[in-house]
Amino acid sequence: MTAAAAPLGRDLKVMGLVGAAHWASHFYQLVLPPLFLFLKDEFGVSFAALGLLTTLLYGSSGLAQTVAGFAVDRFGARRVLLSGLTLAAVSTLAFGLVEAYWMLLPLSVLAGLGNSVFHPADLAILTSKVSEGRLGRGYASHALCGNLGWAAAPLLMLGLAQLWDWRVAVICAGLMGLVIVAAFLIWGADLADDMARPPRPAGGGRLGSLASSIRLLFSATIVSCFLYFAFLAAALIGVQNFGIPAMIDMYGVSLVQATAAVTWFLVGAATGILIGGFAADRTSRHDLIAMGGMLASALLMLYVAFGTMPAALLALILAASGAASGITTPSRDMLVRAAAPKGASGRVFGFVYSGLDLGSSMVPLALGWVLDRGRPEVVFHSVAIFLFITILTVLQVRRQVRPKPAMS
Repeated sequence: MTAAAAPLGRDLKVMGLVGAAHWASHFYQLVLPPLFLFLKDEFGVSFAALGLLTTLLYGSSGLAQTVAGFAVDRFGARRVLLSGLTLAAVSTLAFGLVEAYWMLLPLSVLAGLGNSVFHPADLAILTSKVSEGRLGRGYASHALCGNLGWAAAPLLMLGLAQLWDWRVAVICAGLMGLVIVAAFLIWGADLADDMARPPRPAGGGRLGSLASSIRLLFSATIVSCFLYFAFLAAALIGVQNFGIPAMIDMYGVSLVQATAAVTWFLVGAATGILIGGFAADRTSRHDLIAMGGMLASALLMLYVAFGTMPAALLALILAASGAASGITTPSRDMLVRAAAPKGASGRVFGFVYSGLDLGSSMVPLALGWVLDRGRPEVVFHSVAIFLFITILTVLQVRRQVRPKPAMS
């Protein structure tokens, strides 16, 4: 249940603390990749071996995320969040103390397990503690802080590594997470959500509760939410990872111009998230925002895929596409929240957000294959198709979730 009418200052405190935790989550995902050249020289390993570290982190995070959601519903979001953040921070700090490459492998798994708690725990706290009329902005601040964490990691890690060395950089990164843990302990003692230990259904023991949870997670509505995130992640990976070489081949632009266009896509997405937070708080038709934003984003990507626009418009079109998709972010979380029964938000958010890991892991190989065969336009056609499919998943969710009156 969402807080009915909490003071603005309390809501801002909740958003700030949860946003800081989500910032750390995304930051830790990109701590090692900017330092791969340093690690390659230090340990004498290949880039493939270094890439395995990222695979282990995302893989363990994705596999554990639904379990983390169950833990949130059982033990409380604040407790689970602090446990995961501490594990991620300590594992990251330990990266800077290893003496051999193989030691990085189990630490990457542990860092991924720590990372698995953030979406179910963060969103359960926001849903429980932020006022109904500000919840859309709460979800927007959460998403925006995560994006800022991604943006900060390469700058901070490379800067610290060049100022001192890579070990000092990762140790400092680990200490940042422990500082956020301390902030929660000092200022967030009252943020324990009210969703832990939901009442056990009559006649349903532990086995019955597990069976009902499985039926819930694999219902058409929740699976549709899961698929929404999977196809959204596939689209974002297409733009972020393969958009630059695809635009260079299609439009003959320079590396700098193509990189700038993708950067503007990310800037547009961040701007859209802010706008979408206010929009989500002023309407009950979150389904229309989600479908309309994705439709606009898909059509703009389709325009890029045709390869007929002036190259000078690439940055503008990608920025508009990013903004259109970003606007949907708070509304999509409102839809998931509406689909989650009371006491089950942790497991529902954990399950549907694991779709991000599925989409992120399945697409790169296929899009890399089409680029190798000289078909860069397929990258943007694929992105547009993935975005169109998200609209279909929202239609399924809309059939099951009735909109509630918007709060002013």
